Amino acid sequence: MIREQTVMTNDMPASEAKSGLSAGKIAIVLAIGVAVAAFFYFDLGRFLSLQGLKDNRDYLLSFTETHTAAAAALFVLAYVAVTGLSLPGAVILTLAGGFLFGAVLGTLLVNLGATTGATLAFLASRYLLRDWVEQKFGKWLGPVQQGFARNAFGYLMTLRLIPLFPFFVVNLVSGLTRMNVGTYVVGTALGIIPGSFVYAYAGRQLATINSLKDIASPGVIGAFVLLGLLALVPNLYKKWSGKPA
Repeated sequence: MIREQTVMTNDMPASEAKSGLSAGKIAIVLAIGVAVAAFFYFDLGRFLSLQGLKDNRDYLLSFTETHTAAAAALFVLAYVAVTGLSLPGAVILTLAGGFLFGAVLGTLLVNLGATTGATLAFLASRYLLRDWVEQKFGKWLGPVQQGFARNAFGYLMTLRLIPLFPFFVVNLVSGLTRMNVGTYVVGTALGIIPGSFVYAYAGRQLATINSLKDIASPGVIGAFVLLGLLALVPNLYKKWSGKPA
């Protein structure tokens, strides 16, 4: 009987830890769900549209000129929330950053907010989903995981540079890999600079923009695709030359 009690006592921490882990995941899912539901229920997306930005341009400019530091902090927090929760509106925020703070400072603020939010989405995806995905599809994903881990930086740079891959999808899928967090942060921060600058620079001419298609012209997209392919060159060279990546 003493032995049974000992075994039960030894099993309790593991059971409690497992229960606590499940409770933690449930709490995170609920928090994300409530935040996303509130965004759509209160129609907050109307503020993250091109027309909404134009309608509020005078107020936003006045507030930024009067409270520059506070405006910059609120802008970064808004960007973190949008990217961290995978909500629509990041492009409009980037335009707003250029319009309110200028192309250079706007790009820096966008980079800070986008990288932070993307990292939070990456970590949430890894914490909530990676173990389940590896249990279900580990046999098929093993070789892919190993290859991606060896060349993670180059692959991530390519995905970030080419605008054909949705930002939030890259965040969530990357979390399912074995990519190092540091590699993810650096790759994201560097990879989004060209796109961020293009949209922030365009934001300076907000009054002349009637559609986002005016910015993302075929020539601009083609340039991003070329940059993304160039980021793969070192990995391809190592593969073809037989050198370890």
